[in-house]
Amino acid sequence: MTAIAFFNNKGGVGKTTLGYHLSWMYADLGLSVVVVDLDPQANLTAMFLSEDRMEDLWPDGDHPHSILGSVSPILRGLGDIAEPHVEEVDDNLGLIVGDLGLSRFEARLSAAWPSCLDGDEAAFRTESAFYRTILRAAEMREADVVLIDVGSNLGAINRAAIIAANFVVFPLAPDLFSLQGLRNLGPTFREWRMEWRDRVDRWPDGSSLSLPSAAITPAGYIVIQHAVRAGRPVQAYRKWLRRIPDVYRVEALGETNGGTVAADEDLHCLATLKHYRSLMPMAQEARKPIFHLRAADGALGGHIHAVQDCHDDFMRLAIAIADKCGIPL
Repeated sequence: MTAIAFFNNKGGVGKTTLGYHLSWMYADLGLSVVVVDLDPQANLTAMFLSEDRMEDLWPDGDHPHSILGSVSPILRGLGDIAEPHVEEVDDNLGLIVGDLGLSRFEARLSAAWPSCLDGDEAAFRTESAFYRTILRAAEMREADVVLIDVGSNLGAINRAAIIAANFVVFPLAPDLFSLQGLRNLGPTFREWRMEWRDRVDRWPDGSSLSLPSAAITPAGYIVIQHAVRAGRPVQAYRKWLRRIPDVYRVEALGETNGGTVAADEDLHCLATLKHYRSLMPMAQEARKPIFHLRAADGALGGHIHAVQDCHDDFMRLAIAIADKCGIPL
């Protein structure tokens, strides 16, 4: 199993939409996929499931079939993680359902982080709860790849989600806000990785508890929502495309010297994606990815070509990520 998290502390860059479409693309390519919604806003879950189904999964009282249900015994101080529920979306695609109540787990994770330095087993069980839930879900589905969606912040929930991943992909928009977000999260990501390595080293040898490794690797970045005119980004956006590689190398990778090429020529850039604004509402109404839209869904005329373009874009991106992360296709 290979777990990949999509992380940016700036909202609105299309991170959740990206994970949604990549999960479908990998499923189309024949991989067994588990998607994990660790954003307390649960937007990814809303993309996959109908409102009626979400109402079933979020009844009054406990939510045993969401991620909150999996970590609830730890949250309530009653034991370890519960057996996860994996919602079947398609034959090759399963979902660990998000939950707005997950935000209540933030304080428990914050308290556990320093206690791990003392080798406290309960603290390690708390910090590894997401990882062990994901691991069990992947075993149940015989998953080849796990995609993890997180919120747009640098809090304890995201930290626990990131250390549960093998690789991290950074979605970016070519603008000042996204670049500043990368300057914030890059050093924080490297700090979390270093601090988790320190904590894992303090865990007693021979313990049976499965902990995530500290080898969390940046897989690259994706530039999305860029404006296009005559097949090329407009000049205002081109400026940011030239600046992203340098900031990524310095802040996310910790290199002393940045790059001199533009993002669309950078080896660390996994893709530059168009927004497909006109097709997204259509896809949401049909509850399917853009590249599954058909004439019956309203994809007519010029939309047909855009649907094919979207398919080709995500196919190339899926292959690029698989290559970076060692996922056989």
